[in-house]
Amino acid sequence: MEGLGYYHPVVVHFAIGFLAAGVLLRLASLTGRAAFAGPAALALILLGAGAAALAVTSGDLAHGPVERVPGSAGAVHDHEEWGERARTAFLVVAALEVLARFLRRFGKERLAHVASALLGLAAFGALAWAANLGGRLVYSYAGGVGIRSGDPADLDRLLVAAIYHRSQADRREGRGAEAARLLEEAVRRYPGDLGVQLLVAESKLLDLKDPPAALDLLTRLSVPRADRRLRLRHGFLLADAFEAAGQRDAARAALQALATDFPDNGSVRERLEAAEK
Repeated sequence: MEGLGYYHPVVVHFAIGFLAAGVLLRLASLTGRAAFAGPAALALILLGAGAAALAVTSGDLAHGPVERVPGSAGAVHDHEEWGERARTAFLVVAALEVLARFLRRFGKERLAHVASALLGLAAFGALAWAANLGGRLVYSYAGGVGIRSGDPADLDRLLVAAIYHRSQADRREGRGAEAARLLEEAVRRYPGDLGVQLLVAESKLLDLKDPPAALDLLTRLSVPRADRRLRLRHGFLLADAFEAAGQRDAARAALQALATDFPDNGSVRERLEAAEK
């Protein structure tokens, strides 16, 4: 069962899909105009209630590492609490559906169906809020991001992403020196990552206002010819650094080299035309 926590995001989406469709079909069945809606609602609500119960179990198995991150325990608790409320409510809805099936033989199932539809709407509201809190846990607290697979490479990507976004925020807020320090830490940890090296060169240029240092780093980097994206980024940064250093001829030469290698790239053509004016 411990491995079930890995599949929590998948199970949750099945629960949401089944239950949303089930509640809508139960409402449709009350109109009496769609014969298929009643049996379909029964099947989907039973499947969804089972998926909701499994989602709570898988969430309990997955929450430990997320909850231990400083500051995230409250967000984890809120998500769990609303998930449990939604699960319990839908188990009651499923029981009403089974009861309606039993009452059908006496022709008295409509009241159970109405109760199922009304409670189903309220239960889906709880489920939607639990899902919202789950999204907040992932996107505002990085809950599960980088740790779901247990692969250290995922943690490295998580750390690089955090450093990148924090450095960009520091830059926007005028804290260039702090942004540069963060990126220097990234390149210290991942010296072989060309993407990180280019971020550091950009930081020297934009945050530290040090074109010679940016040029020194950029001219030492060897970018694989097969990597189109990094070659373009390196070439544009090199042209920017030459321009900032007052070496306009060198900037044009860097752009011309890009134009030769990427003749169909519109951004390169525009930059070269602007440089030649």
